[in-house]
Parts: sequence; structure tokens; C-alpha cells
Amino acid sequence: MHPEIVKIMSVVNRIKEAAASSIHQLYGSSVLPEQVLVNQTKPEFEGDYTVVLFAFVKELKKSPEQLGQELGTEMVACFPELFTAYNVVKGFLNLTINASYWSQFLANQYLNQQFGHAAPTGNKVMVEYSSPNTNKPLHLGHLRNNFLGRSIAEILKATGNDVVKTCIVNDRGIHICKSMIAWKRYANGATPSTTQMKGDHFVGDYYVKFNDAYKTEIAELKATGLTEEQAEKDAPIMKEAQQMLLDWEAGEPAVMELWKNMNGWVYEGFDATYKKIGTDFDKIYYESNTYLLGKDLVDKGLEEKVFYQKEDNSVWIDLTSDGLDEKLVRRKDGTSVYITQDIGLAEQKQKEFNANQSIYVVGDEQNYHFKVLKLICQKLKLPSADGIDHLSYGMVELPTGKMKSREGTVVDADDLVDEMIQIAREKTEELGKVNDFTEEERAELYDTIGLGALKFFLLRVDPKKKMVFNPAESIDFHGFTGPFIQYTYARISSILRKLNYQSTTVLTVDANDTWLPLEKELIVTLEQFPAVLKDAGMEQDPSKVAIYIFNLAKTFSSFYSEHSIANAENNSKQQLRMMLSVLTATAIKNGMEVLGIKVPERM
Repeated sequence: MHPEIVKIMSVVNRIKEAAASSIHQLYGSSVLPEQVLVNQTKPEFEGDYTVVLFAFVKELKKSPEQLGQELGTEMVACFPELFTAYNVVKGFLNLTINASYWSQFLANQYLNQQFGHAAPTGNKVMVEYSSPNTNKPLHLGHLRNNFLGRSIAEILKATGNDVVKTCIVNDRGIHICKSMIAWKRYANGATPSTTQMKGDHFVGDYYVKFNDAYKTEIAELKATGLTEEQAEKDAPIMKEAQQMLLDWEAGEPAVMELWKNMNGWVYEGFDATYKKIGTDFDKIYYESNTYLLGKDLVDKGLEEKVFYQKEDNSVWIDLTSDGLDEKLVRRKDGTSVYITQDIGLAEQKQKEFNANQSIYVVGDEQNYHFKVLKLICQKLKLPSADGIDHLSYGMVELPTGKMKSREGTVVDADDLVDEMIQIAREKTEELGKVNDFTEEERAELYDTIGLGALKFFLLRVDPKKKMVFNPAESIDFHGFTGPFIQYTYARISSILRKLNYQSTTVLTVDANDTWLPLEKELIVTLEQFPAVLKDAGMEQDPSKVAIYIFNLAKTFSSFYSEHSIANAENNSKQQLRMMLSVLTATAIKNGMEVLGIKVPERM
């Protein structure tokens, strides 16, 4: 049997239902399963899972010990297929799960290639991530954004949601004009092809050149006696950029042609990077097409008294009663601001895709902006409003400190990926285990390890936390890293090859076999995988999957170092351990897949 997606009720949920049912049976008290707190039993106590009793002591007028004894007796008597024994430690009821439950679970799931995945829910979710600017290449911060956005999209897809992956490209505005002016001033007609440069790097260099020239002009003007503020306004290069923005908005042909050419170079560069790092989108929006959106919604908001107009004709919303402040939604000259465009785009996306939820993956410096966006959309009664959500993440720094685009001190994504692949090459060749690989196989392996290390390191941390990325530390074959997990998968694949295991091999588990402690620990960990995926999707936190997969790989390593598979005590033990190995490999592969990480069959 090769089920596509099998609906599994986790053992934790079954325990909750059994506890709620038993409390009702014993005491007539109505308890919902979700009110029952269940944890894994601590290693120092006997049992597999623990029901925490304190929440029910007062209502049921029982001491924790008495409640535990009565409830444990009832649960074991009424659910013998699930429980074989219990013990009570203070307010904790420790339950031992029937070995036949684990045997049945393993037999049902070990061939399930979609293990962990849930059946379709009918829920539609849009995830917007990446959001690059066309004045510079992608950098380390963009990588965290891309990896978080795509992994959340894939986790939500695995847990039954219909997911649309989108990106908004910031392709217009003063920062784009800065690169264009610098190119006009300094390029002498150079292009990415004449300089043999990747397009996004080529344009990014002119953005840095603009800021270098701007600083020089400010210094020269200050030397003539101008204040810093006045010098910043009067610098000729800045005036040129501002004029170019006006010309762009007026559709001046020569400016539009240069804008299209330079953006085209950048898109070619972005596409190459996205392909390399495994990022993809179902729909890309461009700010040049969306920046006028939202103007009609401002008019609607004025009519409905959601917004108000000041004497200078600027339009605002007062959010002080919601704990925020007043927010400008249209300038006095009638032009829109970022929030206006975002309101308009939220409405357009809803009309196009009709998603129940719209998740924006953004740096934590934009938290306030997205709180305001959701609130304004709710006050305008847009159908998409309640589903607006933002996955906020902390900045990534290097051991050397923060990065700055305009100073050219950013860690470029392409350079970092190349460095990671090079470190993977050096570390793997040191181990000397790829001598029989072809050159093509080696190149693919180094790519897989290098990118896997980079993604895992950036995803293993709670998104909300700031983090320091250390390239060398991320490719440790023994630490809390992607390569350690990849190595575990390759090791399992090697074991199964040596045992001539095929996906068509039929294995059976003896329901009467005694589970040894490490076999039990491994199956208990495996059984939790679907719940971990679901939790990671609900919490929008891929680190939950990363931590789980690492712990699973560690548990398998402990199990394998203690128990031989090839030389198992008997045939039934060998089959049990092979099934455990197959399901572990599937969970690792599926878990790494939602993180965007490949696992090699050989390593």
C-alpha cells in the first residue's frame, strides 16, 4: 500500500480525547480535549506521555494524587488498545502507550512517501516574500527573507493549504533613479555584457557610485559654508536624481528606455540567483504597475469618514484610539505614499486570488507599517483585511557587524552562496569520501551541502530573533547543522542499499516484539512529525521543523550506534529496524524539503 496522504490522529490528540472522555465518565464534568495538557514524559520517569492534572483539581475537588490514580485506572481500563500502564507523580499522570499502537503506526506509515503531509483543507493562503529593489543585488538579509518565505509557503502547503507565492519588486522611485543617474554620468555606455558582469551587480555598483559622488559633493558644498542639510538638498547629483524621478512619472521616453534597460539587466541577475537558491513565485507584482493603486480607496475612506483632510489638502487617518498615531495616506500634492499603494495592492490581490490569509514576510523594522496596513484595511471593510498577517523576522548580521547597501559593505548573496559551496568542497574533500564520485556528482554534492548549510543555519533560529551568521560554523558535519542531517540521510540510504531494500520490499512488524528503549524513542519521535509540521505552519516558524529534524537525526544516530540492523538478533528485529530506518529517511527528506534543502543519497 502506497497511500498518498493518510489522515493520522496523533497519539497526543488521542490521549487528550481519552482523558476528556474519562473525566466525563468518572465525574460528569464536561472537558474539551484541547483543555487537556499532554507532554512527553520526562526521561527520569516511567511512561511515554504525561497528562498534567492541576487544571482540574479545583473543579473536581480531588487531590492531584487521587485524581491521577482514578483517571489512570479508568483510561487504562477503557482504552486498552492505547494504554498498558500508568503511574502518578504528584500532579502528573504518566501513561505507557501500548506497544501494538507503535507497531500498527509503523506498519501503516513506513511506505508513505507523503508522511507528515495533511489532506487538503480548502484554505487558501498567499505568502509574499523577497521584495527586492532593482538598484542592488540580493544580499544576506534577502536570503533570510527568501528562505523564510518559501519554507513557510511549503510548510503551509504540506499541511493542506492551497498556497500562492508572490513577490513585489520595488522597481521605481528615487533609489532606482540614483543608479540611473550614476550610470549616465560614469558608465560611458558600458553594459553587463561589455563588462562581463552579472546584471544586478553591475547596476548595484552604480548605486554605490552615486552615494560616493553625493558624499563628495556634500563635502564640497559644506566647504563653501553651507550647512549639512542645505548641502544635501543642493548637491547637483541629488537634484538630477529628483528631476529624473519627475521625468519618469511624466513618461519621458529616454528616461523610460534607460529605466527598462537597467531593470532588465537586474531581472536577469535576480533570475540567476533565484534559480541557484531555489526560490520561486507564482506571481510577481511590480511597483511601477501598482504605485497608483489605492487612490480610489482614499476617496472612499474620505466619504465614509475613515480618513480626514487637513487644510493643506493632505489626507490622514487618526489611529490614536487604537494605540497607534496619525498616519498620512495622501500627500498635499495628491500623490500617494507607500501605505496607500499597499492598501490598493491588498485589494487587488484579494480580487485575483481570494485568499483567506495573506502573509507578508518582512523585517521587524516594518512591524508598525503592517499593523497600520491591517487596521486601515479593516476600517475600510476590505474583504481581505482580517486575513492580513505579517511574519516579522530579525536582521542577520555577520561576526563583523551590520551591513550597509549604500556603502557597498553588504554581503552579496551570490558571493555568499559561492563561498558556502567552496567551504563544502574543502570540508568534504578533507574527509576523503568522494573519491569514487564523478566530477559532476561532486559538483552537485558541494552545491547540495553548501546551500543546505546556509538555509538550515538561517532557518534554525526563531524568525523573530536577530542572528549572527557564521559560514564556517554552518558546515560542521557533527553540529546543529544541515550537513549533519544530510549525512544522516545519506547514511540511512547506504544502510538500506547494503540490505538490498527496495521501495517494493514488503516488511512486517511483529506486534508481540518488545520495543527496546532506543527503538521506542525513535518511533515516538517519528510519530510527532505531522504535528510538528502543523504547529510550524500555525506559528509561521520553520525553526520548529529544523529543530525537530535535527533531533530526529540525533536520535537515529544514537539508535544505530547501539543496535545493528544488518546483524539484528533475529529476522523480525531486522525488519522492524529497517522499517524505522525507512520512515526516518522519509521524515528527514520531507522535513528538509519544506525547508528548501535537498538530501543526497550518497555523501
